[in-house]
Amino acid sequence: MFGKENEKRFKNYNATSKKESKMMSNYIVVDEQTGVQYLFSAIGYSGGMTVLVDKDGKPLLADGYK
Repeated sequence: MFGKENEKRFKNYNATSKKESKMMSNYIVVDEQTGVQYLFSAIGYSGGMTVLVDKDGKPLLADGYK
């Protein structure tokens, strides 16, 4: 999964509001191969990542993916 051949697979979009703490950051991460969107959230030295789903529990896809 990691290595030079997969360096461009995931793209990050900063989703943190300017009003939030500097210790907290949120990113929408998009898998460029599948279009699946993930939410990455970090507070201090801890964080987590989870897939974003629609109302039916299916993964949300970025624009341009089916």
